This record gives sequence, C-alpha cells and structure tokens, in this order.
Amino acid sequence: MYHLAILGWTEGLIVVGVLVLLFGARKLPELARSMGSSITEFKKGLREESAPRSGEGRGKLPERAEGDDAPADTRP
Repeated sequence: MYHLAILGWTEGLIVVGVLVLLFGARKLPELARSMGSSITEFKKGLREESAPRSGEGRGKLPERAEGDDAPADTRP
C-alpha cells in the first residue's frame, strides 16, 4: 500500500526550495513568525470562547438607566 501524503526528505527539500524561490530568503522568517502568531491568536480565541465567563447569565437582561422607559427602537 502506498502512502501518498507522507513526504520524504527530498520532497521536503523541493518544497523549501520552491518557497525560497517564490518568497525570497528574507521574507520566509517573517512569514513563519506571522503564521505562528496567527495560530497563537486563534488558539487564544478558542480558549476564550469555550471558557465560561464570570458574571454573565444567559437569561439576564441588560440593566436600564433610570427614566429610560422608551423602547430601544423608537430612539432617534
């Protein structure tokens, strides 16, 4: 059985060579850095979404200011 998804060292070397030709040697560290920070921000966002927020209730309505009797959609 053949595993087409597995890359050997020669294929990896070819991919790196093509990347260097496309982006240049100066741009590759910057691209790798930005990809790393993007992944970090994505994981941070996932953690914040899955963590319960303290003080927030699902059925809780926002508090209204005193003298604010008008419905929200009729304000100018």
